Amino acid sequence: MEHYINQYMNKLKSERRKSINTLMSYKRDLNQYHDYLYDELNIKSILSVTLGHIRSYVRYLNDKGMSANSIKRAISSIRVYHSYITEKGFMKDNPANLLEIPKIPRKLPNILTIQEIESVLNSIPSKTPMAIRDLAIFELLYSCGLRVTELCDLKISHILWDSDMIRILGKGGKERFVPLGPIAKENLTNYLNHDRPGLTKKKSKVSEVFLSRNGNKLTRMMIWILLKKWTANANIKKEVSPHTLRHSFATHLLEGGADLRSVQEMLGHADITTTQIYTHLDKEHLKQVHRDFHPRF
Repeated sequence: MEHYINQYMNKLKSERRKSINTLMSYKRDLNQYHDYLYDELNIKSILSVTLGHIRSYVRYLNDKGMSANSIKRAISSIRVYHSYITEKGFMKDNPANLLEIPKIPRKLPNILTIQEIESVLNSIPSKTPMAIRDLAIFELLYSCGLRVTELCDLKISHILWDSDMIRILGKGGKERFVPLGPIAKENLTNYLNHDRPGLTKKKSKVSEVFLSRNGNKLTRMMIWILLKKWTANANIKKEVSPHTLRHSFATHLLEGGADLRSVQEMLGHADITTTQIYTHLDKEHLKQVHRDFHPRF
């Protein structure tokens, strides 16, 4: 059965602009699906699968305690995979056509308040090694609403100094331009002038902006570790990840009166319904203000 997965993955690589992480997730989902069919249901060929078999697999995932979002992703992967097998003529009918994808209520993301953001940034001691770099990293994540992968992949040539913009290559290779505010620009300039030259001595050809002590491109995990370090230093008790800064960026813009379309453009969302989650956060903020300050509450 692995033959069909390999064909399908080759198709995705050649025809769709998916990231390596997304492709790996698809393959992992499908390998687990095949393993269940073979080990639990004794199905030797994917061409023998029925809707009942697929539903059995979904129940199996649920019984394992898999999250609703993960099950939804697995179902989506299976449906598209079987569509490919049917389109290629290997199967007459797609057994996954009638498979329901569960609707999952959207969970409001965690955010930091403006005061908490300032507390984190102010907690980075100026004399600490690499402090200029770290300050530039987290100022840019918050001020531009970047995904952590976008920040890791940012190249010096993507900084448009004359127009105070940065060029971002987002999901699926989609390009967008995000304004570079004065504080973020100042911190970025300080890093490029002071910290980065010393990091490029061993690997002068590295084009990415943010580098490790060894002159390598910073990883997502390293940025996550650095953020944990500085939020703890600021005595922030919330669960925080680099994406929290992106959520905070969007929420604070909307709270300040920004229009939804502009925020969508800066975040790089293909669908505005994805951006609308932040309007719910804005309403929660208004309700909290009402609870805290209205005399009749």
